[in-house]
Amino acid sequence: MTRLVCITLVALASSGTLSSSGTLSAQEGPLPTVQKVRNYLPHMTRPEVQDLLTRSDMVIIPVASLEQHGLHLPIGTDYLNGVERAKLIAQRADVLVAPILLPGQSPYHMGFTGTVTLPSTLIQEVYVEAAKSLMRHGFKRFLILNAHGGNRAITTFIVDRINQETGGIAVDLGAVLGPFTDREPARALPRPAQAVFDRHGGTSETSNSLYLIPQLVDLDGVTAAELTLPPHMERMLPEVVAGDPTALVVFLAEGLKDEATGKGTSAAQMSTTGVWGVRDPAEATLERGRVSAESFVDAAVAFIERWNELRPPGTG
Repeated sequence: MTRLVCITLVALASSGTLSSSGTLSAQEGPLPTVQKVRNYLPHMTRPEVQDLLTRSDMVIIPVASLEQHGLHLPIGTDYLNGVERAKLIAQRADVLVAPILLPGQSPYHMGFTGTVTLPSTLIQEVYVEAAKSLMRHGFKRFLILNAHGGNRAITTFIVDRINQETGGIAVDLGAVLGPFTDREPARALPRPAQAVFDRHGGTSETSNSLYLIPQLVDLDGVTAAELTLPPHMERMLPEVVAGDPTALVVFLAEGLKDEATGKGTSAAQMSTTGVWGVRDPAEATLERGRVSAESFVDAAVAFIERWNELRPPGTG
């Protein structure tokens, strides 16, 4: 045995990768342990994917973003929460979870460090091409799970392009869950005495993160935002908060837009912290996050079961 081989074997044995019988074995990595998740494509071996294809032709593809979420939530909040919800669905419904791309369309957050944004056309192309790859292996049905408000139109285009340009069948998961959603648990949660504006990085996203990615929430960093809206949007805000649907539509059509548009409504132009809301994110609760996630997962599983009844795996 050469000296180099001896040194290599000693090093392997000391690192825990060589068993007493002389065979290589798994070891703990230098970072926190990754727990394998069922039906999650990045964790699966090729035989596991092939085995899943004998039972299912359905894929959940999260579409999200890589953007600032205030001082207390991670840049990857949308992506991570979307993927975690998809994983939870896949533990109850035999479907593949295939994360494809971290960034989404977020030009209006570029005033805050860490945000990465991509153009709509490029995002569409990546997801459609990824779906085509999965189709070549035998997957046919696609649930596009949008986890970022700025991707709503993009999600619609991705779904339409898969349906119009390929042999696949796609639906926007968020758009089909209404009939399957039980809203009673959410109604039972405590609410503020008076409705307030509470959107990006606020109590909803913080609550979801406390439940889905608690180790990444920095509660010490929670800071209430000071908002500065254009005067006409400030006047509109009470009607938005009161639930006027028309006010909400026109408010969101103008709010949170790229600084280059000249609207004065980018995140950095309106918020001191990056949170778009006046409710203190510290009011978030794990219970609210749990109810939101479980309601979403329950509805998604019910939809998948119904789709499988209408079109069993392998049909067509």
